[in-house]
Amino acid sequence: MTSEVQIQPSDVAEADWERAVALLRRHETVALACHVTPDGDALGSMLACGLALRQAGKRVVASFGDQAFQVPRLLRFLPGQELLVPPAEFPAGPPLMITFDASTVDRLGLLIPAAREAGELVVVDHHASNTGFGSVHLVNPVAAATAVLVEELIERLGLVVTKDIATCLYTGLVTDTGSFRYPATTPAVHAMAGRLLATGLDPDAIARELWDRSPFGYLRVLGVALSRAAFEPDAAGGAGLVWTRVTRQDRAQCGLPYDEVEGMIDVIRKVDGADVAVVLKEDDAGAWNVSTRSKGRVDVGRACAALGGGGHRGAAGFTSADSPEQTMARLRELLS
Repeated sequence: MTSEVQIQPSDVAEADWERAVALLRRHETVALACHVTPDGDALGSMLACGLALRQAGKRVVASFGDQAFQVPRLLRFLPGQELLVPPAEFPAGPPLMITFDASTVDRLGLLIPAAREAGELVVVDHHASNTGFGSVHLVNPVAAATAVLVEELIERLGLVVTKDIATCLYTGLVTDTGSFRYPATTPAVHAMAGRLLATGLDPDAIARELWDRSPFGYLRVLGVALSRAAFEPDAAGGAGLVWTRVTRQDRAQCGLPYDEVEGMIDVIRKVDGADVAVVLKEDDAGAWNVSTRSKGRVDVGRACAALGGGGHRGAAGFTSADSPEQTMARLRELLS
């Protein structure tokens, strides 16, 4: 893609776009961060931006604030990972910092202090629950993925989307649209996918990495999770609820890392008669990370935001220190 391609305008204020572009042109060093436990959109958007800025001659450092700093196995095919540094090596008070796909500053984990001390903090995000942190806001809740905003930023900087950059952006787009199945999939989304495919990226290879690979232990843990699944047709205001949990003991017995259980909700949500699907996943520290999905009738984003998390109407999450039973009791009340 060249700078001649016309990208559909976003709802971001023109003044914010202009300020972000001016900052990026002025600063020679840029620090990039995405949310903890990064998904395809968070990591893909950050690496795409980093590769583009490096193309422009900038010095780029990128990270995410997990204690156990490790790229999820499913995303290790992404180009640009040489830009990544552990949180301990991230600049303490960068003159210019950009965050990706983080709706709150708390989602930055160990990089929260760096964000608070940054001279300028550009926030690139598409969550309706974004709290408005930062000094420049490239936030559009209508965008299907943060990658959509990153493509526009690269375009406004007059930079070229190479095959590697396109691979990162396509990963963000395809994961956050559920392989172009979610309601956010619009003609503009397919047009963007077409532009990215035109760079020569391999969609089949990306799909295999994201959805067609799992260690055998995944099947065993999935079987346990499915055996625990509960179907509550009268829950969520009569829209129906299906939920299950995955403990750290389940994973330990099968040698399965935490990041391998993310896709289980896509199996749980298939149940007819349940608009809402929930999977509670216990991490290695004992906290319960709760993933929710809705088929359209229930706003799970609002419920998760009330519990300290956030996301979208159809896909959201939060973290709980309570037991699964207590956590579900609180969530059920908000879904009804």
